[in-house]
Parts: sequence; structure tokens; C-alpha cells
Amino acid sequence: MESFADPRPAALFPEEAEVVARAVEKRRREFSAVRACARAALAKVGIPPIPILPTGEGPGWASGAPRWPAGIVGSMTHCDGYRAAAVAHAAIITSLGIDAEPHGPLPWGTEETVARPEERRLLARLAVSHPGTHWDRLLFSAKESASKAWFPLTRRWLDFDDCAISVDPDGGTFAADLRVPGLIVQGRRINRFTGIWRVLNRDGQGYVATAVIVTPPTEVVSWEDDHSATSGERVPDLEGGGVECRIGRIGHPVTRLDGTELRSDDQPPHNPVWHDNALGSSGGSRGERHVSR
Repeated sequence: MESFADPRPAALFPEEAEVVARAVEKRRREFSAVRACARAALAKVGIPPIPILPTGEGPGWASGAPRWPAGIVGSMTHCDGYRAAAVAHAAIITSLGIDAEPHGPLPWGTEETVARPEERRLLARLAVSHPGTHWDRLLFSAKESASKAWFPLTRRWLDFDDCAISVDPDGGTFAADLRVPGLIVQGRRINRFTGIWRVLNRDGQGYVATAVIVTPPTEVVSWEDDHSATSGERVPDLEGGGVECRIGRIGHPVTRLDGTELRSDDQPPHNPVWHDNALGSSGGSRGERHVSR
């Protein structure tokens, strides 16, 4: 579910209102609007309205992660002019992360913090071959989505250097190769997340949005060239005019950091992507990171 505007403050449960009681008005509006999106998404999978509270667990960067109902995984994100949430049944989706950013260049000096050396070379090539997209901002967003998908599985921080992003500039997909060990899902090690990206435009404002979904390793899925999933498994509709998610494999080439193409046959079958027609967003464009609030 997504929202491009906050026509009026969304209703909060008393427990939620207490969390932001001392926050500034902008923060309260973001907090309430993204929870309205989350409750609408939960309704799509049969969950009645409930408070969505921060876990309050772990260090500050982790304590804002939302506590989802049992059997549900989800992700929330917000930035100026955009809020979104995505949820799914944990029996279908193991973890997910969504993020979006204003579609503009990163602030000066941020790229060196966010991008590995090989990623900076990739960004330079993409800026020449596909100049219509701010690839540095997309890379930042892709790492945020990967981090949000990683954290529920590990309860650990994923630093910018801990994954390397590869991008398919024409197919709207990306891969995040994990440079740190330790991610085991149902007895199988996962070394790569795959995801999708797109640029959104609304009322003259542009956003770059990314999503990562991790499915159980036993899931058998496919991804057709026409972007239609053929697995027969459907993730709950996350649309408010918005998003439709399906389990799928990348069938389009993905550019490795060395410039060669990575095709679907090279990828492990448990690496999923979203098939979508709209996505959500987040804040933090200067290397400031949080899990999800």
C-alpha cells in the first residue's frame, strides 16, 4: 500500500500515539501515515487493525523496527511526499525490504561512503549509458532494501560495504551480493538477494524505489520475459491503486560489477524478485540508516 499525500492525520492507537507524543509534527504525520498504509496492507492478508509498535529491542538503529503480527513479515518506508508498506505471510515470504528515495543525486561526498570502489566504477558507466536515472541514489536505496530484508533474518547490522550491488538498467532488476557470512535460511546459505527497482513520478516529484524479497529456499519459481510470474504462488496484493507482488526469478540479464551479464540460469532458484506496478519509499539520504519505523 502506498500514499503520496497526507490529507489529514491518520488515526493512531493510543500505544502508537505515545511513541510519537514528543515528536515534531512532521514525524507524527509520517509515523501515522505509514501505519495507515501498513494496516491497509495487513487487511489484504486478513489481519484486522492492530497497533504497529517499534520493537524497542537492540541498539538505537534497530529499536525502531516494527513488530509485525505472528506469521507476518513486512517492511515500511517513508520520505517527503511518499509513504508505503508491504506485508506477506511468512509461510510464503521469508523476509522483505522496501525503500525509496527522492529521485535526485546523493549529497556531495555521500557516494564514497555508500559505494564500494567497484560500484563507483559501475555508477560511472551507467551514468554514460543510461543518463536518465540517478544511479547513485538507486544504489543507496537498493542497499537500504537489502538491509531491511537482512535484519529480520540475522538481527545484525548490514553495512554499506557488506553487499555489492549489480544493476540491470533495462530490466529494472538488481542483485545484492553479500560480502559477509552467516545468512542461513532453512539450512541453506544465501549469498545474494535479488530485487527490483523503478522510478516513480507523481505531481512533478520523482522517486526511485527498490524492493527485495527473500523466499524459502524450497520455493520453485520462474520469471517470464513478459514479466509474468508462472509459479502459481501469489503474494497478497499490496495495491491501493498500487502494488502487485508475485514470486519470480530474474529472466533478464543483470550486470555484474565487472560488466559481464548475469542471466537467470546463473542464479540460485531461491532468489526472488517482485513483479510490480508501484513501490514505496524511505528517508535518510546521507548515509543515515535505520531498519524501519
